[in-house]
Amino acid sequence: MDRTPGPSVRLRLTLSYAGFLMLAGVLLLAAVWLFLLRYVPERALIVPDGTSTLTHGVFPVRSNLLRVFAPRAAAVLGFLLVLGLGGGWLLAGRMLAPLTRITEATRLASAGSLSHRIRLPGRQDEFRELADAFDAMLGRLEAHVADQRRFAANASHELRTPLAISKALLDVARTDPDQDTGEILERLHTVNARAIDLTEALLLLTRAEQRSFARERVDLSLLAEEATETLLPLAEKHGVTVETSGDFTPALGSPALLLQLTTNLVHNAVVHNLPTGGAVRVTTAVRSGAALLTVENTGEQLTPQRVSTLTEPFQRGSERTRGDHPGVGLGLAIATAITDAHDGRLTLTPRPDGGLRVTVELPTAGPVDHNPGG
Repeated sequence: MDRTPGPSVRLRLTLSYAGFLMLAGVLLLAAVWLFLLRYVPERALIVPDGTSTLTHGVFPVRSNLLRVFAPRAAAVLGFLLVLGLGGGWLLAGRMLAPLTRITEATRLASAGSLSHRIRLPGRQDEFRELADAFDAMLGRLEAHVADQRRFAANASHELRTPLAISKALLDVARTDPDQDTGEILERLHTVNARAIDLTEALLLLTRAEQRSFARERVDLSLLAEEATETLLPLAEKHGVTVETSGDFTPALGSPALLLQLTTNLVHNAVVHNLPTGGAVRVTTAVRSGAALLTVENTGEQLTPQRVSTLTEPFQRGSERTRGDHPGVGLGLAIATAITDAHDGRLTLTPRPDGGLRVTVELPTAGPVDHNPGG
């Protein structure tokens, strides 16, 4: 924003300090003058000691007092003016020193240096609260920018892989006319489907992070049943049993995004499971003013350190993934983004017997009605 140049805050504070000091001085001198006028007569009768009551002389005391008081009052006011300007300038500079450091840090941040911190020393006050809040904001921005750069690099790598495979298959088809066209087309179809899935996942992730959706009343138990029915053929194919339970669980949010959230969690629970005899359990409930969606699955033992990385984009957990469903590595990342967009919380917990438990807490959509239809 273009602004007209004006006096500095330090100069304005200096003038304010000096003006206040001058006003206090004027009021003090005025009070002294009024006191003197009240108790000093206009003329005084002077009688020499040891004499009779004969008048020695009558003098105008107030006029003499004014001649003596006025120049000294002016000198005091002049001294107060110099003291107010000099002391105010130094005092304003000392008071604004923290603001100068904050301004310098702001300039560095606007130039792209997010690693700089103010770290203002001293006891807590308004300036230090501002500096601490600014440092915290810089920390969040630095972490966000690092995440975005890492995400962009990973996304570019993931998108480049199917494109490179497609290019290689097309080169083979062009240079080798005897190559089986049907096989090449099938492989191209698979690679192209994977690229489309990845692109759609990236778009969904962006939409969730931007919170560009309308909020409606949603029953999480119905979404859990719908997601389970959709993925039931996949679960049966791999011998994974899926069980759902839960009463009416109202939440407030986007039905499409919350369905995608539930589907992602159930899909991950199916494909990241035991080779045989796996199980997935999906439950919904209302507890402590929050709508809960819990998806847990059997599987191998997971460490807390490993679990803490699973919500990062493109973290597939390849050692737990079935080879025919590698995914795009964005399932839990999308689930986390959708949860955050709904002001909720997603928690990953390793199960003692192996596998993973995912709990999503969402704001409820008002009081629970166990019979919404009637």
